[in-house]
Amino acid sequence: MGFDLSPAMGGLPAAAEAPEPSLEARLVAAARDGDRRAFGQLYERFAPMVHGLLLARVPRADVDDLVQDAFLQAMRRLGSLRDAEAFGPWLAAIARNRARDRWRRGEDVEPLPDEVPGPPHPEGETMTVLAAIRGLPEAYRETLVLRLVEGMTGPEIAERTGLAPGSVRVNLHRGMKMLREALGRREGP
Repeated sequence: MGFDLSPAMGGLPAAAEAPEPSLEARLVAAARDGDRRAFGQLYERFAPMVHGLLLARVPRADVDDLVQDAFLQAMRRLGSLRDAEAFGPWLAAIARNRARDRWRRGEDVEPLPDEVPGPPHPEGETMTVLAAIRGLPEAYRETLVLRLVEGMTGPEIAERTGLAPGSVRVNLHRGMKMLREALGRREGP
């Protein structure tokens, strides 16, 4: 006599189906298999995040080169990524490390001055705001640059960087408050 192990007969439960992999995970898998278009799509999707993270840390003139460098490193190390769903946070860590490496080596780095001297320039106000953002704690710097410069929404920032949505909201709220205070002091007597 055989045993019926189906769930309806009180036997073993059916194996839970694995959730459908995200677009990000499918692109990572394809890129691992050598699909350059898939990696190009990852680049398009994540370049603003990498740009913003680097802009919060290094001189603007160096950001584009470091964005390219971060993606080159990611492409070379893609096989070491354990969880394809974590591509965004993994890439963010690579970008942060590139910025740190650059500062450690002291590659002709000059931080932005508190005040941007010279006649009014179309980018003058932007540079003043960026300098003020760079004076904030790191968590606020990143989220503010991703929001204000890269135009990412709070949920996009959370999704791409791996930060908790609540943390992003708090960082944006507190960071904006600190930024207003910092800019208010500059506009004073």
